[in-house]
Amino acid sequence: MTITNVSLVTVYVTDQDAAKQWYTEKLGFVETSDVTMGDNGFRWVSVAHPDHPELEITLMIPGPPLDDNLADAIRRALANGTNGALGLKTDDCQKTFEELTARGVEFIQPPAERPYGTEAIIRDNSGNWLVLVEPKEFSPKEFSPGDSA
Repeated sequence: MTITNVSLVTVYVTDQDAAKQWYTEKLGFVETSDVTMGDNGFRWVSVAHPDHPELEITLMIPGPPLDDNLADAIRRALANGTNGALGLKTDDCQKTFEELTARGVEFIQPPAERPYGTEAIIRDNSGNWLVLVEPKEFSPKEFSPGDSA
């Protein structure tokens, strides 16, 4: 097979400048591109974890090429603070929670034990949920859909 890895994911945001600042200053990501293309002013903004530049996160305003209905639905989800975006892995969820809280990151759920590890949930400045996980080994077969840790 010729596919080697996932190299790009999209996170919809309400303001590209504010989102780029949040992801770089709060999470410590680095800017990988900020380019305006074409006559319509389409802007391509992306960031990446400094240790994993092979996976870029595009910070995209909901709009073309999405149709109006989908773009409106994404804008509503962002406004409600209910848009799921990314999973972020950490070696120490509690320590990362404390570090990010000190940087002003909003957590909507502090670290909590789950069958798959310790998890906390962040809300970015556009209304996206980011899941912060310190994984542990587990077998999904041991848990039914209604089980909780």
